[in-house]
Parts: sequence; C-alpha cells; structure tokens
Amino acid sequence: MPQKFEEYFRCYPVDMMPESIKKEDANYGGKIFLPPNALNKLTMLHIRYPMLFELLNEKENLRTFSGVLEFVAEEGRVYLPQWMMNTLHVQPGSVLKVTNQDVPLGKFVKIEPQSVDFLDISDPKAVLENVLRKFSTLTVNDIIQVNYNDHIYGIKVLEVKPESAFNSICVIETDLETDFAPPVGYVEPVYSKQEKKKPAPSTKNVMGTMAHSIDYVNIAKGAADTVESFHGQGQKLSGKVAKPVKKADVDLEKLIVSGEAAPLTLPFGQLFFGFPLVPPKIDETVGEEPSSSHVFSGQGQSLRQSKKRKDFKQHESPKPKVHSPEVIEID
Repeated sequence: MPQKFEEYFRCYPVDMMPESIKKEDANYGGKIFLPPNALNKLTMLHIRYPMLFELLNEKENLRTFSGVLEFVAEEGRVYLPQWMMNTLHVQPGSVLKVTNQDVPLGKFVKIEPQSVDFLDISDPKAVLENVLRKFSTLTVNDIIQVNYNDHIYGIKVLEVKPESAFNSICVIETDLETDFAPPVGYVEPVYSKQEKKKPAPSTKNVMGTMAHSIDYVNIAKGAADTVESFHGQGQKLSGKVAKPVKKADVDLEKLIVSGEAAPLTLPFGQLFFGFPLVPPKIDETVGEEPSSSHVFSGQGQSLRQSKKRKDFKQHESPKPKVHSPEVIEID
C-alpha cells in the first residue's frame, strides 16, 4: 500500500513571494508553490503524475484541491492564489494541511459567473478553455478568478461530474463539457407582443409624393377637358335606341396630394424606382369638323388582285363589251 504525502505548511498569498521567484499570473490559476524538500518526499513515495493535493483548514473544516506549479517556496511555506486564501478563510501565516489525493478525471462542469459583466465577453467558452490550462482541479463551491482583458471575473463551480467523495475533478488531459448558469444579478428580459395598429380607412383619395412629382392634379384637369374625337350616336342591330354613355364625374376637390404616401408592397427581391412618365400625344386634328365631301375616303379592291383601282372613273371601260348570251364573265 503506497504511503501518502501529508505535511503542514504555513500559507501565504502569491503576492508575498520574493521577487526572484514570483509569477504574476499565478494568482489567476489553480496551482500552488511548495518547497523543494516536498518534491524529494513525493519522489520517494512514488507519487504518480499529475500530483494533486488536498488543502485543508482544520480550524474551519474547509478544503479545496489544487495542483503544484513549482517547488521553489521557502522551507515550511506554501504559496496560494488569493482566491484559495478566500475559499479556505485563512490569513497569511495560517497553518494548512497538505495531502496528496487521486482526483477523478472530469467529464462535466457547471459554472456560474459572479457578475453580469461576464456577458460582455464575446466568446466565453473559448476564454474559459484558455483559462483552464492554468488549473489542475475544479472543486464544487470554489469561486475561481479569471483575468481577461485586464478585468477580473469571479466564477463559481456549481456542479462537477463524475461525482465523488472529493466533490472535485481533474481537468488535465481530459475532454470537459462546460455548462453556464445565468450570472449573478442577471434578470431575464421580458418580451411583450406589440399589437399592430391598423390604419383607419380614409374617406378621401389621398395621393402621396408620386402625385406631386407627376403633377397629377393638372393631368386630371386636362383629361376632363379633352375634346371628343367622334360625334354622333350609336345604333343597335335590333333597332332600339342606344343609351348615351355618361362621363365619369371626377371631383378634383376630393384629391389630396399633401397626405402620406401609401405603403407599397412588393415581392421579395423586387425593387421599385417609380413609374415612367409618358406624356399623352396631342392630336392636331382634334376639334375639326369632318367635311361632307370626304366622309369616306380610301381605295377600292378588286377580286382579281391584278390591278388596284385608284379611282372609280379610271376603272370604267371606254367601250362596253358585248358578250353573247351563252357566255358569262365574272369580274
């Protein structure tokens, strides 16, 4: 049965390490500094890698787990990150019991950020993956500290799997699934459905900005004043008198061109750049009375289709042809 490493050390925060061996980023990790004689004892006991330790405050009965970063501390001392000092409720110079333990490899961890500022990180999973490289273990109810972009974030460990008596897992060389709980102080936004107000139907013909651009009022007035091209009355084959067609009365006073533009609904992917303005063609002969001598004009057509009659007099033959009664000629 292998023997266990079990020693008592006085604990100090990393900030109190001598400048020659001090590491600034060690405060935001999960590893401790032990003296060189601890390495000799661990080697003699054949403690296998990774070397994981249980840190116990017997006075408060508080514990956590960690790895070791270096064996450079002074004899009888152990240096801890500040968040470990807070977790164990110890002061500089307090006595800690350090024991090596075999912590199971982790498969799952659920964490809870201690501030809503953690939501400002664009990719928290990538940041956490990079930060966990400085940790060897994660223990339930520990509040670790993460330094990202010169901002310190507190993260509490809520749950770990697989479950064990240690309530801790090893995060070295393992595939770890991570779940995030809502940050402390986070309030879920309340979304309310907004009722769309239907526009009230207008009693007048309201024209928008397009009416201004094409001068619709003057076009409507000009259309009402057009001269009729054909005069007379229509006749029915039945002999009944045709009813005259009434003109549509256009009340120009009801046209309002100062209103808002009506919504233009187009299918997806179609753009609208306005209607083309095509001015009407003006007929110069409009308004002239047709002369009685030229009511019907045109050219006649022959069934022979060999010669086109330009005039009725030209088609008359100078001498009448005499035919025998037995011969019939059809023009």
